Amino acid sequence: MVNNTSFHKCLDAAYRYLSYRPRSEAEVKQRLYERGFDVEVVKETVIRLKEQRLVDDFAFAQFWKENRLSFKPRSKKLIIKELNDKKVNREIVEKVTKDIDDMDNAYKLGSRRIHILTHLDYPEFHRRLSNYLSYRGFDYEVINRAIALLWQEKEEDISL
Repeated sequence: MVNNTSFHKCLDAAYRYLSYRPRSEAEVKQRLYERGFDVEVVKETVIRLKEQRLVDDFAFAQFWKENRLSFKPRSKKLIIKELNDKKVNREIVEKVTKDIDDMDNAYKLGSRRIHILTHLDYPEFHRRLSNYLSYRGFDYEVINRAIALLWQEKEEDISL
């Protein structure tokens, strides 16, 4: 049986931790263990949080993906890595990330950057944009296709 006082302290700590942003179940457990709570208390707390739908790995993974694609675009590969680092179940990660289109995301990300690259010649344009996109986890093939498309659009805009 879990001590009622200890359980409520653990629950309060979990509520505070979850107040900033959604968390994976593993993140919540790790945080509570770091705070010194007993294994049984943490288990009971996580069960309560799941009942209240405050801990839901599928919803968390969905939130993480949408947040990344909106504010800090990354490749599918990098989003999968981040979710794996947060110890989200592999099946959930696969379901959530199956519809990510790297080509579309690389193009959108490159489009945001093109205004500061318009004055460059092709080799420098390619180098800079390639570095920018590879840092965000896109693979070589996707980067080259996105850059070719963006360069073509840039050239067409100049000729108009």
